[in-house]
Amino acid sequence: MSLRRIGRATSSLTPKSVGPWLLCADVLPTSFDYEGFFEQKISQKRTDNSYRVFNDINRLAERFPKARGGGHADITVWCANDYLGMSRHPLVIDTMRRVLSLHGAGSGGTRNISGNTRFHRELEAELADLHRKDAALVFTSCYVANDTTLQTLAKLLPNCIILSDKQNHASLIAGIQNSRADKVVFNHNDTNDLEQKLAALDPLRPKIVVFESVYSMSGVIAPVDEICTIARKYGALTFIDEVHAVGMYGDRGAGVGEQLGNHVMDKFDIVAGTLGKAYGVIGGYIAGSTGLVDTVRSYGSGFIFTTSLPPAVASGARVSVKHLKTSQVERTSQRRHVRELKTRLHKLGIPIAENTGHIVPILVGDAKICRAISDTLLQKHNIYVQSINYPTVPVRQERLRVTPTPAHTPDLLDTFSDALLDVWNLCGKN
Repeated sequence: MSLRRIGRATSSLTPKSVGPWLLCADVLPTSFDYEGFFEQKISQKRTDNSYRVFNDINRLAERFPKARGGGHADITVWCANDYLGMSRHPLVIDTMRRVLSLHGAGSGGTRNISGNTRFHRELEAELADLHRKDAALVFTSCYVANDTTLQTLAKLLPNCIILSDKQNHASLIAGIQNSRADKVVFNHNDTNDLEQKLAALDPLRPKIVVFESVYSMSGVIAPVDEICTIARKYGALTFIDEVHAVGMYGDRGAGVGEQLGNHVMDKFDIVAGTLGKAYGVIGGYIAGSTGLVDTVRSYGSGFIFTTSLPPAVASGARVSVKHLKTSQVERTSQRRHVRELKTRLHKLGIPIAENTGHIVPILVGDAKICRAISDTLLQKHNIYVQSINYPTVPVRQERLRVTPTPAHTPDLLDTFSDALLDVWNLCGKN
């Protein structure tokens, strides 16, 4: 701790005024030891093997899923959320390049001041149509969309209470906490527990049931229809996060709800989605009724006071959404590669979390070994798949999260499977 001597300038101080410790030491702290505190917290992360090192992975659009960085000239990326490779699609790139040249790099401000464009309006109309809703609202990210929407609605609705799935994403938890509304947590995907908790509440009290369709670390798909049916039975709004599902499921890519049928989609009061995963760009959004969306637009500080997406980004996102409404090529190829990888890993005896979705979680269960597998795959085989540890997943549930895309061909699947088995044995997992 930074200390200074007590000299003539402090001679009028009494032991009572500076604390009893002055009787034992002729020193006085000048300030809190900030750097020492920071070093201690980082040391804790290193000790429990949850400290994260960022690798430079410079993806190559023309050679997707290849990348360069960190001294490795030819890395194959296996863990990106660019699920369908739309970040490098010619339609997206050509559109963004044209709008960038015409309108510049930035939006110029918030939507309320100078950052509103036809590209934002057209994107919102495309998204509202995608989800069969009256309106949509675009944010800079889905974290901001979730946080802003939940805290805005829960603050405005009188005596609102939120029922949240136990494994909801950090952005949903943040929105609930920031709203300061009452919260009830129900067991993960447990419809019986949800119904019991809803039944115990005042029928007239405003309620929001918050859940995800696809949980990103397990790949598990929620019982969406059942949750919505129960929520409606007890007069609750439904808020579904389709972030890892939009673009991926349903005939037009609207998500799990669409895959289950329009009658299920129509039970969603609020749909949250992202433009930064299957759609390959960046940004987040909500879709819902005109009144609900306009309320969030008018009262949500996370929307009002944030610089809007650049026109080029909004235009690229729109053509990506529009393309995936009609094209099945990307989804069909991606699903085939996921099935093939799961089959290969089963044959090799490598444990994966079972699910019916597009995410392949490889279960390791030890932070140090998980990091060692990730590092060795990169250093020895030029394969990048990041280790996932606490707080993203609980301790002893560490894993590698693999996401095959349409570009992960059978040859790449073979190379990955062979390399993983080699490193798996090398790191003592067999």
